[in-house]
Amino acid sequence: MRFIDEVDITVISGKGGNGCVSFRREKFIPKGGPDGGDGGRGGNIYFVATSQLSTLSDLRYKKIIKAQNGESGKGKDRYGKKGEDVYIKVPVGTIVRDKKSGEILFDLTIDGETVLVAKGGKGGRGNKHFATSTNRAPYFAEEGQEGEEKELVLELKLLADVGLVGLPNAGKSTFISVVSNAKPKISDYPFTTLTPNLGVIDLENGESIVIADIPGLIEGAADGKGLGIQFLKHIERTKVLLHLIEITSLSVEKIFDNYIKIRNELSKFNTEILKKEELVCLTKIDIVDKNMISKIRRELSEKLNKKIFPVSSVNKQGIKNIVNELRTILKK
Repeated sequence: MRFIDEVDITVISGKGGNGCVSFRREKFIPKGGPDGGDGGRGGNIYFVATSQLSTLSDLRYKKIIKAQNGESGKGKDRYGKKGEDVYIKVPVGTIVRDKKSGEILFDLTIDGETVLVAKGGKGGRGNKHFATSTNRAPYFAEEGQEGEEKELVLELKLLADVGLVGLPNAGKSTFISVVSNAKPKISDYPFTTLTPNLGVIDLENGESIVIADIPGLIEGAADGKGLGIQFLKHIERTKVLLHLIEITSLSVEKIFDNYIKIRNELSKFNTEILKKEELVCLTKIDIVDKNMISKIRRELSEKLNKKIFPVSSVNKQGIKNIVNELRTILKK
């Protein structure tokens, strides 16, 4: 299924039913009064956040969503039936914006969260409401109110504790497949990951860490180059960044340069991202000489003033250390 993280839709709630003009007509009651019932309310439209969905693809072809109109009132003081409400399921992490103003109307971050996005029109009152001492037989009733029509933009930002970042072929897909239940596509060429992948790392005592594999970034991603611009927004909600850098056949200077490239792209997209806690991992160490790993780790740690974690997803070397470090940080 194709990953869809932004759609435009129009929602139209139901029109209220018209009030009824009617008079009581019964045997032995020659002068029965007005008994027109009220129209029913138009159907409301709600958004419901659910963890059962991971994309907005269900709404890709539903450009206009309408709720049912309310029924008109009837004689003998019978009310019209209200229009059926519509509940639109969206993934947890969906932001609802007004298309014209860009204003954020709702940010659905809790499973089961339900919000009213378009209220149905109120039903019109029947003529019984308009009888007075001077007009005991009103021949008019209210029309039902129109429903609301709104043009909206739905944008999905994945909710995860940890966001994996790095250049293409840094080993992110393999890493998330080893530490979590995610099953991403893995091949030996750049841009294997064309859509974000969410995985869950199961810990002891029922605890877990949600990790997101963001498609590889390249220099210029924040300006629209490559695949990254589509997915940088998914990093904004994460609590910790896990920066993966491959070290095969690379000098310390080149590794440092690759690290800075990614940091620059994150900064250009949103400077707040750089304030997040960051762990740096050297990947694919199973095919690098141990002395070289130690040298790169030491020199890079001095340059970045950070603790560096060497890992190999192939033989799972260092995986436990990085998972424990993530758990410690997230518990803060």
